[in-house]
Amino acid sequence: MAFSFFKKSDKTENKNKKEESKGGPRYFELKVKNIINETKEAISIVFEHPSDQKIDYKPGQFLTLIIPVDGKEVRRSYSLCSSPYVDQDLAVTVKRVEKGLMSNWLADNLKIGGKVKVMEPMGQFTTEYNRSRKRHIIMFAGGSGITPMMSIIKSMLTQEPESIVSLIYCNRDIDSIIFKEELERLHTTDEGRLHVVHVLDNAPMNWQGYSGLLNHDMLTKLFERIPDWGIENSTYLMCGPEGMMKNVETLLSMRHIPKEKIFKESFVQGTIDKDLKKEAPVVEASERKTREVTIRYDGQEYKVMVPPDKAILETALDQGIDLPYSCQSGLCTACRGKALSGKVKLDEEEGLSQSERAEGYVLTCVGHPLTDDVVIEIG
Repeated sequence: MAFSFFKKSDKTENKNKKEESKGGPRYFELKVKNIINETKEAISIVFEHPSDQKIDYKPGQFLTLIIPVDGKEVRRSYSLCSSPYVDQDLAVTVKRVEKGLMSNWLADNLKIGGKVKVMEPMGQFTTEYNRSRKRHIIMFAGGSGITPMMSIIKSMLTQEPESIVSLIYCNRDIDSIIFKEELERLHTTDEGRLHVVHVLDNAPMNWQGYSGLLNHDMLTKLFERIPDWGIENSTYLMCGPEGMMKNVETLLSMRHIPKEKIFKESFVQGTIDKDLKKEAPVVEASERKTREVTIRYDGQEYKVMVPPDKAILETALDQGIDLPYSCQSGLCTACRGKALSGKVKLDEEEGLSQSERAEGYVLTCVGHPLTDDVVIEIG
């Protein structure tokens, strides 16, 4: 998953401490406190904090769950639906998807009292809160894309009493609405500050709300229902299926909303397990050859020969080098490193901001060396 919201910017215990001291990601083993059936397809997993510390995180960030499935370690990123300002525990929401390796395993096998290895919270789909700030956050969520929005909503309502939130939430049908009761409760409790508008693909006969595909006419009517604080005081967030978000981007562009006011969070491999291999990167024939890459991580230096049909991360993992990673789709930034020299081609750049790319940051999971002098520092 990748995000840029308001962005102006099995390990042992000893290994964990070493990683923390070296600046690498921390790993935890968390106990499952509760499993909540949100819908027929979605569950929320509530984790206890470690007994010796409280895990810090920001609203909108994600956890990477690491589970052995069929003898192989699988990692998937899931956004936190809990708020550090409201909730005692950490919680993520997982929705079943067809052929979803991790999502289906969790729904079928995870039990209360079990333990799950996780990587520390990460992600840039977040913001700082100021009790004196006054702003309007307009959210577009689809399906499980409500997860990070819920974390932000709860935080915004408690941390910025002068700000308001409008949520436009698209789902297949009424039974697919995740957090339906909680959203109704928050809407009632914070009347006037949280506006929730549901849009259903398949609406029941007695449905009084909106139904069908979100289009320009529908969006115009929706905007008439929510407060108008002006573009200067409004920020637009979106999270959900790629098709939905592209549609929303087009609709907002038609309304002349500046791109710098729009932020999105993308779910890719954390939601869908693709059966097809990634296409080989498009590079010039002269650049298609195996090249040596130097990786500096956790106080060590590794040299790997990266073939043209593999990414830097995949090659390193094949050689037993334990580098940080999560989505392997170029979106979550868990594998981010800084190219100190050389040239690296990225299959996917959405996970990095323009300033990060300008500073030389790359994503090893979708990175391919184009020169023989690539040196990447991670952590």
